[in-house]
Amino acid sequence: MIKGSAVSLFYELCYQMKAAPKPYGIDSISEQHRLLGLPKPKHPLVSVFYHKDARYDGLVELQQFTLNFYCISIKKDFDGKLKYGQRYYDFDEGMMSFISPNQLLLKLDPGSAPPGGMSLLFHPDFIAGTALGAKISSYHFFSYELSEALHLSENEETIIEGIFQNIDREYGSNIDGFSRDVMVAQIELLLQYCNRFYARQFTTRQLANNEILIRLENLLNDCFNSETLEEDGLPTVQYIAQQLNLSPDYLSDMLRTITGQTAQQHIHAKLIEKAKELLATTNLQVSQVAYQLGFEYPQSFNKLFKSKTNMSPLAFREELRRG
Repeated sequence: MIKGSAVSLFYELCYQMKAAPKPYGIDSISEQHRLLGLPKPKHPLVSVFYHKDARYDGLVELQQFTLNFYCISIKKDFDGKLKYGQRYYDFDEGMMSFISPNQLLLKLDPGSAPPGGMSLLFHPDFIAGTALGAKISSYHFFSYELSEALHLSENEETIIEGIFQNIDREYGSNIDGFSRDVMVAQIELLLQYCNRFYARQFTTRQLANNEILIRLENLLNDCFNSETLEEDGLPTVQYIAQQLNLSPDYLSDMLRTITGQTAQQHIHAKLIEKAKELLATTNLQVSQVAYQLGFEYPQSFNKLFKSKTNMSPLAFREELRRG
């Protein structure tokens, strides 16, 4: 929600900042190798390693930590079937996770290290000035939660492992003037395939996604029928995602794939639906409708309503009365 007691929120955040331990910052790929018991990386800005060669004791000891670089991992050979949310998932040959620089990571459990698979680490400076560097923020899965990992079929895993191995071969060969371009091209290819496989995951998990859509609809109904909406303000994508136990980007990407609309567009659609109901069934002034729906300024409501319906709220009401 947008509004609320700003003073209370400020003091609560201050308390949390004092109470929470400062996360340990892993600043370099060399430091990550040291913590994992691996040899020094062959390149300071990029590395590929197999999980079977790493020891995770150093990371397990940290309460929380951040990385100063990107990390893409494919994890496999887990004990038992992998679960996605509260459901067993049919694509469980391998699982991929994506970590962006400065993303907070909580303490690992002692048994959380995967026995199989591999990880790719690369610093933002490694892709700086390249086409990939300019568009890497468009790959939203770098801001997904770890619980929203990409689950691979056997064929998908074969493709991903092949690209990892291409990068590893280039990484292990003598560095020359072409090495960086070749590895960056392979990383970009890897991310394109991951985009495709995430889109597949959104559509193949129909039952679980339908449940999320139902919960989203109920949540929006509760928000816009709430008597405290005027005080609380409009629901934000962050608030809705938190209530659904999803990250904002994952929720929007899932909805865009399934319905063609982002989470923000779903919120606006429900808002316009409620606004039309109030305009049609009450004698509230347009400004009163705006305040009741959580807008601080009626002008903002008028602008949004017109952008979605091609008419002002007042014109909509007058057309209903003429009709």
